[in-house]
Amino acid sequence: MSAAAQHRILRLHQAAADAVHPHLERVRAEQEVPGAFSDAALAEASEAASTPVTHAEDLTDLPFLTIDPPGAKDLDQAMHISRTSGGYLVRYAIADPASFVTPGGALDGELADRGVTFYGPDGSITLHPEAISEGAASLLAGESRPACVWSIELDAEGAVVQAGVRRAQVRSREQLTYEQAAERIEQSPDGGPSEQEDTLTLLREVGRLRIAQERARGGASLAIAEQEVEVDDGGYRLVQRSSLAVEEWNAQISLLTGIVAAGLMRQARVGVLRTLEPARRRDIARVRRAAHGLGIEWPDGVAYGEVLAGLDSAEPAHAAFLQEATSLFRGAGYLTFDGDLPPDSPHSAIASEYAHVTAPLRRLVDRYGLEICLAATAGTDVPDWVRAALADLPSIMGRAGQRSSAYERACLDVIEAVLFQGRVGQELDGVIVEIDGGDSDDEGGERQQRGTVVIADPAVRARVTGADLPLGERVRVRVNSVDVDEREVTFTLA
Repeated sequence: MSAAAQHRILRLHQAAADAVHPHLERVRAEQEVPGAFSDAALAEASEAASTPVTHAEDLTDLPFLTIDPPGAKDLDQAMHISRTSGGYLVRYAIADPASFVTPGGALDGELADRGVTFYGPDGSITLHPEAISEGAASLLAGESRPACVWSIELDAEGAVVQAGVRRAQVRSREQLTYEQAAERIEQSPDGGPSEQEDTLTLLREVGRLRIAQERARGGASLAIAEQEVEVDDGGYRLVQRSSLAVEEWNAQISLLTGIVAAGLMRQARVGVLRTLEPARRRDIARVRRAAHGLGIEWPDGVAYGEVLAGLDSAEPAHAAFLQEATSLFRGAGYLTFDGDLPPDSPHSAIASEYAHVTAPLRRLVDRYGLEICLAATAGTDVPDWVRAALADLPSIMGRAGQRSSAYERACLDVIEAVLFQGRVGQELDGVIVEIDGGDSDDEGGERQQRGTVVIADPAVRARVTGADLPLGERVRVRVNSVDVDEREVTFTLA
């Protein structure tokens, strides 16, 4: 998983999972998240997975490697990086589920209904049947797999010289976690005895160069580190994990690929771009208030991307601020075209045109984007089944995004309620980032305002009431009520 995460990643320690699981099951029932695949779809997946797919070009001699969270089985990406006389050659192998899905079949229809993989604290609801996503199409170490292999030449400054993508067979040599990759890079800063070590060392070089390119463009990355809920003295606590530099370097390879993909789509005059309007001033103002209240410096004239780059998600105040900053990245959509080229349509956070093409096992649109780029590279026509689907893709992905976001939000509400169980009356530090337009009288006749408070430790965002809520200021708040069944926690000014 290489894209910088822009949503909260929560995991449950086993003891916590046992207690929380029934509440999450209720969420899944209420949210009507995707259930089991139909027998027809599973039959298609099983037959496809058991039918060998071998692409003509053989790149199995290249020592690709994958970097993913521990235990991941749906491996979308594998990389190999080498040095050239003028810079670098990045080879990025992407899983090829299109080789296992028949356009117009039962499975294809159900993939459109799902749109994305749904993530929860206790596991995921996969976009594809596991026979494909964790088996035949997954770039598992030691297995020959069909893939769409990007070749991206960079100069010595990390700028793109040329790029293309073609189908080929690959074999990943190793499946590393981020922690393992970071340790290997630290142990062999100048490379090592194997090409895998060289790839990791060059990932650091290329990653840093691409970060510099991003800053020069005015782009911003938001990487939300994983959090784990653990049992603690009869209650629960939230453990923050610090983001590793290798995670950002890895994400830059995915962003690089998405940028060159957008260029190929313009070349083909057929495409599906990922777009994001610039953050609204009121959202930036709200996030600035959070920074002020949490003690994070944000000087006038400094872009929010520069502020985000200097934060450590293991610090509670920084983690809380990063969660609040996700609002600056909301509202993204898709723009499709076929024939007539649209005006320049950059993704404002990336500060470049961009397309989703690196996670086809987990995101439907990537399968279509890859086919367009394969055709553009080969100089062939984009397949009819891709062009026929273009008009509906934005609405399909928009609906999938709304459903998965609602599911993640409901799961988060459960976790936050569980965290505060048994803590009614406890006081915590927070900052008021928003005040609702109206107010009301309490039982004593005092005017009460409602608003939103961001708490640093644990990093949560919740409803708060109080007289004269001080917008943008640090406050003490008291846990007023906790209802795990209703997934609700409320606070009052202390």
